[in-house]
Amino acid sequence: MTDMGFLTDYELYLFGEGTFLRSYEKFGAHLREENGVPGAHFAVWAPNAHSVSVIGDFNSWDWEADLLKPRGASGVWEGFIPGLAKGALYKFGIKSKFHGYAIDKCDPYAHLFEQRPKTACIVWDIDDYQWGDEEWLMTRGKNNALNAPMAVYEVHLGSWMRAWEDGNRWLTYREMAEKLPAYVKEMGFTHVELLPITEHPFDGSWGYQTIGYYAPTSRFGTPQDFMALVDAFHQAGIGVFLDWVPAHFPRDGHGLAYFDGTHLYEHADPRKGEHRDWGTLIFNYGRNEVANFLLSSALFWLEKYHLDGLRVDAVASMLYLDYSRKPGDWIPNKFGGRENIEAIEFIKRFNKMVYEYHPDCVTLAEESTAWPMVSRPTYVGGLGFGLKWNMGWMHDMLNYMSKEPVHRKFQHNDLTFGMLYAYHENFILPFSHDEVVHMKSSMINKMPGDEWQKFANLRALYGYMYAYQGKKLLFMGCEFGQGEEWNHEFALEWWVLQFAVHAGMKRWVHDLNHFLHAEPALYEKDFDPSGFRWIDCNDYQQSVISLLRFGNDTKDMIACVSNFTPVPRQKYRLGVPRLGFWREVLNSDSAIYGGSNMGNAGGVEATVRPWHGLPCSVELTIPPLATVYLKPE
Repeated sequence: MTDMGFLTDYELYLFGEGTFLRSYEKFGAHLREENGVPGAHFAVWAPNAHSVSVIGDFNSWDWEADLLKPRGASGVWEGFIPGLAKGALYKFGIKSKFHGYAIDKCDPYAHLFEQRPKTACIVWDIDDYQWGDEEWLMTRGKNNALNAPMAVYEVHLGSWMRAWEDGNRWLTYREMAEKLPAYVKEMGFTHVELLPITEHPFDGSWGYQTIGYYAPTSRFGTPQDFMALVDAFHQAGIGVFLDWVPAHFPRDGHGLAYFDGTHLYEHADPRKGEHRDWGTLIFNYGRNEVANFLLSSALFWLEKYHLDGLRVDAVASMLYLDYSRKPGDWIPNKFGGRENIEAIEFIKRFNKMVYEYHPDCVTLAEESTAWPMVSRPTYVGGLGFGLKWNMGWMHDMLNYMSKEPVHRKFQHNDLTFGMLYAYHENFILPFSHDEVVHMKSSMINKMPGDEWQKFANLRALYGYMYAYQGKKLLFMGCEFGQGEEWNHEFALEWWVLQFAVHAGMKRWVHDLNHFLHAEPALYEKDFDPSGFRWIDCNDYQQSVISLLRFGNDTKDMIACVSNFTPVPRQKYRLGVPRLGFWREVLNSDSAIYGGSNMGNAGGVEATVRPWHGLPCSVELTIPPLATVYLKPE
């Protein structure tokens, strides 16, 4: 091993300061030439190591063969191994200064790992892929804008579809590139949100217990194969968000835990350093090098893999020191409070960094509390996210829909309460993977009644969701009413589409998505009070609710009315803003969706009869358990 330096002293200074935001360019394993000799350069942060070596299949895993050199007091070890080529297996052999501790560790910056249960890293070149998504990158800013239509399809790549004919194996990234983008585009979704594809040892964590913060999982192929999938989405006009997990990491011995014989990435005190619920460890966000590692990871995915946004998981667990902890099992901050000051500063830095370098990308927060200004700019005191998951709306709606229709009048406030805080954040409305696992039932089986009523209920719910202010998100399988809970070990129940009720549900979601694209009233003012008006939010006795949506152009408006009982409402008078013919543009009770085909024969004529505080009104038939959309001509 040679002593040639790759990291400059200035870069080491920035790393120690926590501002070497593209540290991925120098840390880890990089194929390069030194003095005309090809090989690989290695760099790793292990400040409490007595020695660090690169061990691998190229040196028979010999801890003494390729020793790295320390770079002063930086805690960084580096070195160059001549002759090393792409595909070599490696780890770092770390001997600590303390306790005689010695262990082989994965490279925190590795670009590729062996498939579990093997744990070695693989030397790889990620810069040789030829992208074809220039057109998408030039225009994605408008597709990610707050005034653009957004319907997100949340996907777990290991279980969206599988190769049944080949032992129920996973599809590769390349195979998915041939199927998934075309399906998403045909269904009318604008974006996909991928459950974490960052490398992880345990399938059952769905990727949320990440080991490789710079590596797409090798379960489905190489880094270039994943690039091809992202490229295919972009060429189909679909944005790609990645579920990114800086909130915690697993204890696996080959990972970040106790990395150099000390609690390097995590807090030493378990009252700050352990998640009791998940059995995982919590990053020490106040340590510059740790924050640098995570911030660099975020930029890495946006820049090297052309991703369009990052959804940050479990933000609430980062914000609160007492998250899911009993009294006495947490350490207050320096002011005596429960807020994690270091994590809050990290989150703000993350968002400022993303929007500074990639203002056409999006950050999304899964934040389940009432923390203020999650999706407001940092310069006004916010956390800086672009969008926040509206968990309150989701819980209210599922609580309401789970009730038998005869009892829903007593829960009517679940339909309306969300508007009291609708403009506090830029909300996305999620029916996510979390709602269809762990004995919570599939979306269709949350609905009461017989089969017909279940599907009618779910269609009505989706119809109301798409009319409500906020961006939309559905987990895979929810679009066709999968019967069983999601199971990560199996593909979705595609076979149920042979049945009319499931095919009708899929067509309803297809039509909602395409209607969303076509109607500016449903997206241009998602976060503007002038884009929304209740027509009548008080008809709890009949469990009917109605609203208006408006676009920037005063001519763009949509009326939506939902009947959440199985009783048809005949001659139901509904206030509207203008005279003329109001065409029935969508009706979830249509026969093509599996409904009873009750409706308004194409539309209704408004008359000058003030109603609901509006100057005109129409007389409607509102089908049972249905949502109807009307548009003025």
